[in-house]
This record gives sequence, structure tokens and C-alpha cells, in this order.
Amino acid sequence: MLAYAADWMNILTRWFHLIVGIGWIGTSFFFVALDVSFRREAGNGPGVAGSAWLVHGGSFYHVDRYTVAPPVFPAFLKWYKWDAYLTFVSGIVLLSVQYWLNARAYLIDPKILAMDPWMAIAISIVSLTAGWLIYDAICRSPLGRTTLPLAAVVFALIVGAAWGFTHVYSGRGALIHVGAFVGTIMAANVFRVIIPGQRRMVEQLIAGETPDARLGAIAKQRSVHNTYLTLPVLLMMVSNHYPVLTNHPQSWLLVALILVIGGPMRHFIVRHEAGDSLVKIVWAPALAALGLVAALILTAPKAAPTGGAVVSDAAVLALTAKHCTMCHAERPTHEGFTEAPKGVTLGTAADLARFAPLIKAQAIDTDAMPLGNETGITDAERALLGAWVAAHP
Repeated sequence: MLAYAADWMNILTRWFHLIVGIGWIGTSFFFVALDVSFRREAGNGPGVAGSAWLVHGGSFYHVDRYTVAPPVFPAFLKWYKWDAYLTFVSGIVLLSVQYWLNARAYLIDPKILAMDPWMAIAISIVSLTAGWLIYDAICRSPLGRTTLPLAAVVFALIVGAAWGFTHVYSGRGALIHVGAFVGTIMAANVFRVIIPGQRRMVEQLIAGETPDARLGAIAKQRSVHNTYLTLPVLLMMVSNHYPVLTNHPQSWLLVALILVIGGPMRHFIVRHEAGDSLVKIVWAPALAALGLVAALILTAPKAAPTGGAVVSDAAVLALTAKHCTMCHAERPTHEGFTEAPKGVTLGTAADLARFAPLIKAQAIDTDAMPLGNETGITDAERALLGAWVAAHP
């Protein structure tokens, strides 16, 4: 019953996380696109920096943007914050349900670092907190006033965190923590910087004071950081479905390449929406393409050595019974599963032949399975499994 309840908790939390995450990203993308679409018009009133005309769903919209704030507080002001807050909260709940409660399977790999679950959880909490504190300190330092050096240092911070996580956690655990590391920075930008700054500006406006333009500039900077981090963090969050990423020996380097791909592509989209000429921004997709080529080369499959061994059905079934079928069976005996993950059962030779491509990707080309190598499968046993799969294409 505990595994059954955990499954439903996982399903509902993941569903909720997707819903509020889509809302947050959608709002962010919309406002970034809106911000770059403003143009000066002849009829713009005092303090209006520009206006934008929009059409959507059969209606036309006319929006003004103020340089700092309107001269008087509006009767109705719509705040956008809860999607960001709830995305973070549901993400932490999902991290705890999926990874903290199953730390031995999803976080800990004894070949990388043998530790108790409480240690893995403590490292998770401390590292996510430290990531935000370091990033925030960098942004508040003099370096925060220089765009390219700041971007380079934040890039190094994320890649450094990725390197650290790959030397502490399993492949899945490492990349999901890179995503959580970046996601925490993004959510904290909203909670600790953007909304407090906007709230202070509102208080100043209500008090009849001139709102501090510096607060708006800082909020805008953090908002821009969030939009540039969005594409990379989305891939990090779904990386656990792709062992070619999570279980690559240099997965931290793949994180760097994902940033190189996602950041410039987001820049291209933003500047294209702003009306920049393609000649001016073509460097961005070109850089992203180079990053993608490098990632493809880095992850290119290599033929697994089989030594020409002939492995019988009985031998391979004995191997899978030892290492696989406690989870991948019609009735799993592993306490964490009530059904075979993804419907993959490995109890017969016919099952192994049917799921051979998945076996190759998860247990031969990479060491993604068994989870956390709980059963202690050896490289020699993986080679035997590879030899059988190679003989049954």
C-alpha cells in the first residue's frame, strides 16, 4: 500500500507541477515578448515609455508600458507570482517523493559515493540553498552590472555544480539536481527579488513618493536571467528519461553543452520578437548548432565489446533474475514498485528479445539500470547481457 500511495502522490504532484510550471513559463515568455514589442507612439502620455498593439483570440489589445510607474496607483493591479511559487513548492515535493524517499535507488550510486540516505538528502538541501546564495551574491556584486562577464560566471557556477553533483549522486540524481539547482535560482529570483522590489515600488506609489527605478531595473535583470535559463532547465527536468544524458561518463560536460544550446536559442527567439535583423542574431542559432553537434559527437554510441561470447537463454535469464526481475516482473518483489516500470517485464527470453533496444540503452550502453546498481551488477555481467542482445537483434 505504501508503494501504491507513493505512485499516486507522484502522479498528482507531477501533474500539478506541470500545470503550474506551464503557467509560469507561459507568463514569463509572454511578458518578455511583450516587453520587446513596445514602440513609441505620438499619443503616449507622460511617463509612458512605449505602447504595443496585440491581437489574439479575435480581440485587439492596446498596452502601455511606463518607464518606471504610472503617476497614480491603478484601481486594479494584477500580480503574477503564484505560478512561480507553486512550481517551486511542487517541484520540491516531487523531488522528495521521487528521489529523497527512494534515495538508495535514485540518488545513491555506491560506485560514485557510498553514503546513507540522510547524507544524500542533506547534500541536496544544502547545495540547492547554497546555489541561490552564491548566485544572488554574484548578481549583487559589481560583476552584476556587466552582462557578459556575469553570464560567464553564472555559466561556470551551473557547470561547476553539475560537476559536483556527478561526483556525489547517481546519473539520474545528478542531472535532476542540476535542474533543481537552476529552478531554485529562478524561483528565488521571483520570491526574493522581483516581487519584493515590485511590492516596494507599489508602497512608494501609494505613499505619493516617486518609485525607485533601480528596483525595477534589478527585477528586470532577474526576469531576463529566468527566461534565458528556461530552455536548459526544461531539458534537465526530463533528463531522467534519457540515460544517454544522465549516465554519460561526462554528463557534466553535457550540461555545459545544453546551456550553450538552450541559452542562445532563447536569445534568438527574444531578439527575433524584438525585430532584430537575422544578420545581427544569426550567431545565436549557429552557436546552438555547434553545441548540438558537440553533444551528438560526445554521446555517439560505441559498440559494446562482446568478445564473441555465445550466451545461452538459460544463462541470460539467470542474470536477469539476479539483477532485473525484482522490479521488471509481472509481480515485482521490490518494495518500491507495484507494477513493472514502464510495463517492461524481463522474465522470459521472449521478453528480453522484445525489449532488447531498451535493455541496450539502459544496461549495456549505459549503467542506468539497475537503479543505483542496488544488485551490484558487474561489467562482466553487462558484457554477457550485451553479447546475448547482440545475438538477438
